Amino acid sequence: METFVKTNGVELCTETFGDAADTPILLVGNTMLTWHDDLCARLAALRRFVVRYDLRDTGRSTSGDPEAPDYTLRDLVADAAGVLNAYGLPSAHVAGFGVGGWIAQLLALDHPAQVASLTLIGTRPTAPGPSDSDLPEHAPELMAQFMNRPAVDWTDRASVVTFMLENARHLSGPGFDEAEARENIERIYDRTPVASDPGKAHRANQMATVFAALDSGERWRERLGGITAPTLVIHGEDDPFFPLGNARALAAEIPAAELIILPGTGNELPRRTWDTIVPALLRHTS
Repeated sequence: METFVKTNGVELCTETFGDAADTPILLVGNTMLTWHDDLCARLAALRRFVVRYDLRDTGRSTSGDPEAPDYTLRDLVADAAGVLNAYGLPSAHVAGFGVGGWIAQLLALDHPAQVASLTLIGTRPTAPGPSDSDLPEHAPELMAQFMNRPAVDWTDRASVVTFMLENARHLSGPGFDEAEARENIERIYDRTPVASDPGKAHRANQMATVFAALDSGERWRERLGGITAPTLVIHGEDDPFFPLGNARALAAEIPAAELIILPGTGNELPRRTWDTIVPALLRHTS
């Protein structure tokens, strides 16, 4: 059931799965649909209390202008802490995928008492923009695809689905499942509220475009050695967006972090990886 919580002057749409008496896991992505319903239900069936939510400017949470946000990355971190507080959770196991991984890293650094363990999936240790010289950048083939995008009408469902399917194909590993990708894209589109500028809203929900305009503040990579939460790093072997070297850096720089590499997987959380991800999360959060 979706529940709206008020924190830091905004209203965030959240959803829980399972029994509140079970071990809590906070899932952080772009929208709550970053984490598939079935994946959340599977964790809940294994005695985990799963909390997921929409970031600002996505889903049903407070939205303004996602291309000119009046908040910072640290505000999004404070939002995550606020979600835990709203549910009366002094701490939780925190998992972040992609852009959610930045929020999760900073939550572990700036609010360590609230992070029982940390799981970072498909992310990197630096903010949006050019990466550090020792980290692999986005794959050239992927950037060529992004720079030569076909025209898309962000207010037209069919146009968006066609466009995002091609993006998903380039972001995935060799086991790309078009039907699964289409379902995810359509669900995000259909759940995006009609806004004053529907095009901006759909771009933000589908592509996390707010992060391109967000003030990320001070670097945090140099602080990773200060993370005290037990950390698990999970990464696709064939990730073209944040290539595997980013995960290796996270695992090397966070004390005692464990690295799990998903073969044949890109920057994605496809169903075929859940048989690896779910047991790893259960072990990590026990």
